[in-house]
Amino acid sequence: MLIHTIQDVRYCVKQWKKEGLTVGLVPTMGALHNGHLSLIKKAVEKCDKVVVSVFVNPIQFCPGEDLDKYPRTLDEDTKLCDKAGVNIVFAPSPTEMYGENQMRTNDFLTYVIPPFFYVNKLCGKSRVGHFDGVCTVVNKLFNIVQPDYAFFGEKDAQQLIIIQKMVKDLNIPVQIIPCPIIREDSGLALSSRNKYLSEDNKIEALVLNKILSNIKNCYKKGITDVEALKETAYQFLTDKHDLEYLEFLDQENLEETNTANDTTRVFIACKVGGVRLIDNTLLGE
Repeated sequence: MLIHTIQDVRYCVKQWKKEGLTVGLVPTMGALHNGHLSLIKKAVEKCDKVVVSVFVNPIQFCPGEDLDKYPRTLDEDTKLCDKAGVNIVFAPSPTEMYGENQMRTNDFLTYVIPPFFYVNKLCGKSRVGHFDGVCTVVNKLFNIVQPDYAFFGEKDAQQLIIIQKMVKDLNIPVQIIPCPIIREDSGLALSSRNKYLSEDNKIEALVLNKILSNIKNCYKKGITDVEALKETAYQFLTDKHDLEYLEFLDQENLEETNTANDTTRVFIACKVGGVRLIDNTLLGE
């Protein structure tokens, strides 16, 4: 069922709650791929009813980013969701979510602002305000759907950790379910932005997974010095790779570390063919 209004979603969820049914939410920006479908599959398995939101959230895009060209494939997304057993596809307009004249300004809109310590690193450092927009829209979706469970992929690990922090700090009654990264057979992490990559770009983009896999192998062999592990990455980079960051942070609280351990997550962001890609791995897995 495709629904565009907050009122109609709330009515359906209210009826489900009256029956004592559990509700799962999978927040997405659409352009669904197998990574999203893995979240949906887990939600369908765990919950009585599942809502998938499809909303390209304007307030999490920074100036100069790809808001206007971000892929929008609602018809295909709805068909995929129906086939996967989703009960509601919630696809609101920006006006439905934020009201008139409130979509891209903080002059009139109440934001949820995550802790600066969690934001001022990795993607948050170059995408100023991005996680304010993420937390605001996710908090709104939690208020609208009131799910028992919400499913997020580990590919956006900083986002996942920040949302877990928000839920804990604001006492939001929802359990966050992390879901593993889904990759193409080549090893490239699935992303809606992969659609921007040419075939040659896709080959060059494999460098992210190669770097992470090599770092994990070196760690398994006993190398724990972070600077030494970082040095192993540079052999894979060419002038076709614009490395933004390669960071080693604690899985729970995003603290930096000089000595890697099993709770260290390695984060990488790199532009390939002008497309910004992210990936990560937990060394203890």
